[in-house]
Order: sequence, then C-alpha cells, then structure tokens
Amino acid sequence: MLTVDFTRFPLAPGDRVLDLGCGAGRHAFECYRRGARVVALDRNGEEVREVAKWFAAMKEAGEAPAGATATAMEGDALNLPFPDASFDVVIISEVMEHIPDDKGVLAEMVRVLKPGGRIAVTVPRYGPEKVCWALSDAYHEVEGGHIRIYRADELLGRIREAGLRPYGSHHAHALHSPYWWLKCAFGVDNDRALPVRAYHKLLVWDIMKKPLATRLAERALNPVLGKSFVVYATKPHLPADAAL
Repeated sequence: MLTVDFTRFPLAPGDRVLDLGCGAGRHAFECYRRGARVVALDRNGEEVREVAKWFAAMKEAGEAPAGATATAMEGDALNLPFPDASFDVVIISEVMEHIPDDKGVLAEMVRVLKPGGRIAVTVPRYGPEKVCWALSDAYHEVEGGHIRIYRADELLGRIREAGLRPYGSHHAHALHSPYWWLKCAFGVDNDRALPVRAYHKLLVWDIMKKPLATRLAERALNPVLGKSFVVYATKPHLPADAAL
C-alpha cells in the first residue's frame, strides 16, 4: 500500500533515492522496482534487517531492472551519514509526526538532496488523526508514538521554511480512516473485536484484489476522509551568482 503517488512524483531509472524512516520498506521496494538506486534507512535495526532480506529476494526473483541497487541501513534522521547533495529524491512517509525536532529532520533532508531534487513528505491528516486522539490515549501516548498533529498549512510552512518549494499535495487512504477509528474505539491492541476484524478483512481484500469499485470510492472520499496528507516539493537550484 503506497502513500506516495508515483504518477505525481515520477522516478527516472538510476535516480538515487533515500527512503528516510523506511519502516517495512513499502516505498523503497517500489523505487527499486522502478530502477532507482535506493537507500532505505531506519533507526529500527530489526526492520532494517527485514527490508534487506526483501531486497535480496527481489533481486533473486528479477523484480528490479538492470542497474537498480538497494541498500538497507540503520541511521539517525537528525544526523544522516551522507555527504551534501547525495540524493536525487528523498521520501519521508509517516515519520515526522514521531520526531520532536521536525525542523532538524527537514534541514538534514534538504542538505542531502541535490539542487533540483524532489522530496515527498507524508503525515497523518489533521481531521482523521484528531478523531483517533479523541477516541484513545493509547493510540498516541506510547513510546515512539505520534507527538503532534499537523495542519496542512503548518506542514507546508515548515517545508517552505526549510528552503523547499511545494508543487503539489493530496490526501490518501480514505478507507483506512474508519479502520483506525474502530481500533481506537475498541482498543488499539484489541484485534479480536468483530468490527475491527471485519473491517481489516475488507482492507486486506481491497489491497490484494484492487477492485475498481473501492478504488473509485477511495478516490472520491480522499478529499474528505483521507488518512494521510502528502506533499511534493523541490529543492531550488542556486542562482548562478550564488554558486560562485
């Protein structure tokens, strides 16, 4: 399940991509399939090792084109182990809401992004996330949990302050908002509640089968109920005189 829309955020074969806070690796895998040179970085060593296994399996199965590369590594988002201007593309999906120093993370992403490079930022959307917080303290009051809810204009302001130029945004995963409301209402660790189990089966079926009816329904509902807010931006080239 991808949050970044690659029709709005195109990759070219050979692009060097950083998936920052890669988690289980969903965006890193898609970039690898598209022929990118991918670095998937996360602070969670267990997830990094699992992503590395999937990269190896994808290579063995011939899922990535010739020239594509993929590396999974542990790292600190506030102290990235890369030189300036190392990447053509940076993706940070559902991560910034966890990090106290979100301005510091943006500064590091801008540092390692090449001039003219592109960045995709996704965070939980304000409205659906606010409902989750109202229904359950356990949803967010956990170690490593969500520490803030971004309004759209707040996130766009942060991105502009970091020196990036937003060029597009949208909402995603409307069908997932009710699932999380149910989880929060019945207990975030209670997967046995019938409404939660039933809705989870629906989501799994939707992800696996991709039926047209639910695709159309989600597209129509995303502006209202989309669980995630997605922003795309570019890093400006330096003016010719400033580069001297």
